[in-house]
Order: sequence, then structure tokens, then C-alpha cells
Amino acid sequence: MQDWFEVMTEDLPSLDWSVPLITAVILAIILIISFRSRARVFCQYLELMTGIALTPQEVKKIFRIRGQAGVRELFLDLLIREDLKAGPISPEEASGDKPASSLLDK
Repeated sequence: MQDWFEVMTEDLPSLDWSVPLITAVILAIILIISFRSRARVFCQYLELMTGIALTPQEVKKIFRIRGQAGVRELFLDLLIREDLKAGPISPEEASGDKPASSLLDK
């Protein structure tokens, strides 16, 4: 049985170089997909967490014009506007004595 396998595979070229090449191509494709989907993921996260709906094209446009700081500024501006729509929060509505940031372990 082993002799038959050796006879059938002795004419095939070695494929030792193909495994790293295929792995590199797959990783490059994953990298390209992840970079292209950043705006979409940000918009989905923003809508899920805050209820603010943006399109990936809007985020890409702001990033292209103003960079990362511009997207951060847009995010904060939209959060403040959304918060102002709800109106002021009375002390009775507050969820505790400490601010939410104090709940994080630092």
C-alpha cells in the first residue's frame, strides 16, 4: 500500500512553499476586510449603545476631513445632543451616589 502511494506522489512537485503563501494571503484578506469594515462596526456600536444612527459614509467622510479627532468630536457632539433631547435628570432618577466611571477597576 505504501509503495503505491509513493509511486503516485513521486511526480508531484513539493508544496512546502504553498502553505505559508496561502496563510499569508488569507491573513491579508482578513486584514483588508477588517480595515474596510471599521466604519460599519463603529456605526452599529454607536446605534446599539446610544440610539444614534450614523451611516458608514458619514463616518468615513469626517475621518477623511478631520481624522480620528474629528470622529471623536462628532461622537461627543452627537452624544450631547441626544442627551439634551431627554432633558435634565433629577437627583431621584440618578442610579446611585457614585458616577459610573468610579465603577470601573483602575
